[in-house]
Amino acid sequence: MDADAAHWLAGVLHASDTFYPTGAYAHSFGLEGLAHEGVVHDRASLRLFLLEGVLPPLARTDLPIAGWAWDAAGEPPDLARLRGLCLLASSMRGAREPREASEAIGRQRLDLAAMLHGGVARVVNERAVAEGWPRPACVAAALEGRVLGAPREAVMVGLVYAAVAGMVAAAVKLLRLGQNAVHTLLAEVLAATPRLLAEAARCTPDDLGAFNPWWDIAAARHERADFRLFIS
Repeated sequence: MDADAAHWLAGVLHASDTFYPTGAYAHSFGLEGLAHEGVVHDRASLRLFLLEGVLPPLARTDLPIAGWAWDAAGEPPDLARLRGLCLLASSMRGAREPREASEAIGRQRLDLAAMLHGGVARVVNERAVAEGWPRPACVAAALEGRVLGAPREAVMVGLVYAAVAGMVAAAVKLLRLGQNAVHTLLAEVLAATPRLLAEAARCTPDDLGAFNPWWDIAAARHERADFRLFIS
């Protein structure tokens, strides 16, 4: 491994760690709402939800947008394009709680990337703050990866991991699953990553979007739940 690869890999691992202070650990991304509804209630139903509910939309929402943001963050960065992608990524989430969760995590991630690494992360962050752009998590990850020198595909793999691992971690509390049960499931779901990246690479702006109303409804109902372990 050359020095450049060691640098960006160390940075990507740092940003993917639960110790990294983005606040992601406080969110279930709608899973708690689904658990309250009884839709996801054990390992089998969680597996079905991850494979059929979580993974397919990634290839038509966060992954292609992150890839386009990585492209737009070259030298010099296309700020107009990045602003449009921030707005687009934010609009991809119909329910308020998941949208605000993505923006809160992205805002903190981009703030940290600007502070730790500077470069395009700082340029875009300063413009976003000044003009009031949303800073969704997928665009923040792309900008962070770009300033670290990480390849486009590495950024996208990191997003798949974050999406799946975040829900699996929440499931440990919500469904009382053991560590072996969730990590064997995590490994199975992550095996689909190459296929997702291939699908995202074929995605065009006309292909964008996902429709999962029961997930959106569960996320919206979560706001008024009598008891909540997670913010979203």
